[in-house]
Amino acid sequence: MTPSDLATLHARAFTTPRPWSEGEFSALLADPLAFLLVEGDAGFLLGRAVAGEAELLTLAVAPEARRRGLGQRLVSRFLYQARLRGAEVAFLEVAEDNAPARAVYSRAGFTESGRRRGYFRTPESRSVDALVLRRVLTDAPAISPT
Repeated sequence: MTPSDLATLHARAFTTPRPWSEGEFSALLADPLAFLLVEGDAGFLLGRAVAGEAELLTLAVAPEARRRGLGQRLVSRFLYQARLRGAEVAFLEVAEDNAPARAVYSRAGFTESGRRRGYFRTPESRSVDALVLRRVLTDAPAISPT
C-alpha cells in the first residue's frame, strides 16, 4: 500500500482520532524503526519498535471488512513482529469510546496502564480520553501468527 492508499483507508476507518495524511504516512514509513503490516487492501497496521518497546501506532480496517478477524490478525502479527525486533513490551493508545478496538486489544492481552484525559477530539469538538494499553511480550512464545 502506498502512503496515499494508507491515508485513504485511514480516512474511511476513522473520525476520532483524526485521519492521518499521506504526508504523515510517508514520514512514518521512512522511519527505519517503523513497520507496516497489511491485509490485502482491507486493512493495515503501522507499528514501531525501539529500545525494547513496541508501539502500535495505528490500525485501520475498511468498514465493509470489519468483524471478519482482520484486526485481530493484524494485532497478532504486530506482536510477533515486535518480539522479532527485540521488544519486551508493547503499548498503544485507543479512544475510550472505541469499544470494538478495545475488544480486539483485550483479546490480544492488552490491559489498561494509563489514561490521557481529553487526548482526542471528535469532529464535533467533543474531547475523548485515550486509554494507554500495555502488553508484556516476554510472557508468551514468539509463534508466527496465521
